[in-house]
Amino acid sequence: MDAFLVRLATALFDGFWVTLFLLVTSGIAGNLAAIGVALARTSRRIWLSAPATGFILAIRGTPLIVQMFLIYYGLGQFRAVRASILWPILRDPTWCAFLALTISTAAYSGEVIRGAIQQVPAGQVQAGEALGLSRWQIRRLVVLPLALRQVVPVLANETVLLLKASAIVFTITVKDIMGEANIIRAQTFRVYEPLLAAAILYLALTFAIRRLFAIVEKRSRRHLDPPAATAKGAVPAG
Repeated sequence: MDAFLVRLATALFDGFWVTLFLLVTSGIAGNLAAIGVALARTSRRIWLSAPATGFILAIRGTPLIVQMFLIYYGLGQFRAVRASILWPILRDPTWCAFLALTISTAAYSGEVIRGAIQQVPAGQVQAGEALGLSRWQIRRLVVLPLALRQVVPVLANETVLLLKASAIVFTITVKDIMGEANIIRAQTFRVYEPLLAAAILYLALTFAIRRLFAIVEKRSRRHLDPPAATAKGAVPAG
């Protein structure tokens, strides 16, 4: 095989695992944080809802690359940060990328889940109250499961957007798919091969995300499927 293709495949394979790591870890952490953001956003307590609203507005209103630069290049300017136990993490570009992507996912998905929570029928809440459940139990056992079931298709889109957003992490020296492709492009002056190969990998990951969420959505709505039809030729009892 051509030496260039071997080098390209090896580099993109390494970058693929970095992209997959960032996608999975920041997707899970961000969506878990989004549940807390959404619950705070819909709380009747102003000291909970106001910070959540401000957080969502700040993150959704500023470019992700600005947030990423502030974390990676900005935090190191503070002596207290450099002296803290978090410095080994905050000076690592991969963990800074994870932090920026997690915060972004928490804001965007939090707003999606907030909308779903507010769409839960009031009758479901009243049924919980009639059973004697506390307000927290109603949220945890009634509202949240119904809301999360409704947002699965939207979260699939958010995860695809997260994958695309992760392509900018190479700007803080993370060698993900795009980072490795860009290095090879700059060193060899061959543009199409590395970038098209990177595009194919992103397409494959997008397809995998769609399939995964389609399975999750199908299973979450399994209880809505009609009962199995009577087997062909079977004689009904009685």
